Amino acid sequence: MSNDAVNQTRRRVLIGATCAVGAVGVVGAAVPFVGSWNPSARAKAAGAPVKYNISKIEPGAMVTVEWRGKPVFIVRRTQAALDSLKKVEEQGVLLDAGSNEPQQPDYAKNAERAINKEFAILLGVCTHLGCAPAFRPDVGAADLGGDKWQGGFFCPCHGSKYDLAGRVYVAVPAPLNLEVPPHRYESEFVVVIGEDQGA
Repeated sequence: MSNDAVNQTRRRVLIGATCAVGAVGVVGAAVPFVGSWNPSARAKAAGAPVKYNISKIEPGAMVTVEWRGKPVFIVRRTQAALDSLKKVEEQGVLLDAGSNEPQQPDYAKNAERAINKEFAILLGVCTHLGCAPAFRPDVGAADLGGDKWQGGFFCPCHGSKYDLAGRVYVAVPAPLNLEVPPHRYESEFVVVIGEDQGA
C-alpha cells in the first residue's frame, strides 16, 4: 500500500472519529436545551389543584388561597349574608343578577353562585382591570352606598362593587361578575379548587 493510500485511510479514520465526537457533543448539548422547554416542577405545581379545609373559617370571615398564581376568596356566609343576596336583587342594582354571563361553572349558576351556599368561592380578580377587590362585609357602609350596601367586595382602584355572591353592580367600570373557579368538595369541609365537581 502506498503512502498516499495510507494517508487517505488515516485521514478518513480521523474525519470519522472527529464527526462521531462532534455528534456526541451536539447531542450532549441538545439534551439539556430541549429539557429546558419542559415546565419546571414549580410551574406544574402552580397550575395544580389546591385543597383547603373550610371548617377553619369563622362565619362572616374570608380567607384567601392561591391557585395558578391568583387569589381565590373563600367567604363563609352567615344566614344574614345569604338573606342579603335577595335584598340586593330586589334593589335592582346588579348588572347580571341571574349570572347569565359564563363567569361560573354550571353547578354554581344559582342565586348563591356556589355548590354549598354557605361558602362563596370566587376568583379575587376584578373583572375591570385585574385589581384585587377588598372584602367589605360591613352592611350599610356610608362610603359604599349606605343602606343599599349589603356587604360584598369593593375595588378601590376604580370603584367597582360586587355583592357577597360576586355579582357586579350597575354603573361601575367592571363589566362582569367575579369568576367562580372550578371546584368540588372532597368531603364536607375540604374543597378542591381547580377541579370541577364530579371530576
